Amino acid sequence: MKRHSLITRVWHWINALALVVLFMSGLNISNAHRHLYWGNYGFDPADAWMSVMRFPAWVTIPQRYDLAEARDWHNTSAWVFAIGLLTMWTASIVTRHFWRDIAMRPGDWSLGALAKAVREHLPGGGADHDSPYNPVQRLSYGIVLGIFLPMMVFTGLAISPGFEVAAPWLIDLLGGRQSARSLHFIFAWALFAFFVVHIVMVLASKPLKQISRMITGGPRKESTDA
Repeated sequence: MKRHSLITRVWHWINALALVVLFMSGLNISNAHRHLYWGNYGFDPADAWMSVMRFPAWVTIPQRYDLAEARDWHNTSAWVFAIGLLTMWTASIVTRHFWRDIAMRPGDWSLGALAKAVREHLPGGGADHDSPYNPVQRLSYGIVLGIFLPMMVFTGLAISPGFEVAAPWLIDLLGGRQSARSLHFIFAWALFAFFVVHIVMVLASKPLKQISRMITGGPRKESTDA
């Protein structure tokens, strides 16, 4: 068996590209109105709970202020992202990848198990990067796959023009359209933080081997957990 299945590898790279385009085009869209609100309505900066910086052109798509083109990039990538996530979740359940590799075991929740996993990944900790995911990895990937990524889809739908007609219950569940917009912004930056940590961890643990394994699949080392 491969450590990473073909579906996982294809989804990983397509999802990474889609997220980069979504994030950079989202920064361009953010520049159109840099104030965030809670509830259903918001337009007055005095009522905002947060005002964000104007992002420079070099980190946006397109690399100039163009709201219409940024939305085209964003909406196109959003479809790729959402369909890919649905495919990944379906495959993970059918192949039992989720239950075998990502779902937390009862013993994973102990502070000792979590602390041991963190220590192993510190410099000189002796982590075995060929072993199945440890508790911190399972918890991290579970949060990202089960909360961060789905919430990007749900909040994105909630702030899409006209969606209040198709599913007003989703907007109400999220606390209003402006609340959904604020949550969309928060989860986007949470994913950015995860991305940074993920890249740092890859660079700190035989990066060429890690990247090669995500391309070829790599050999699977079976877990000895009960």
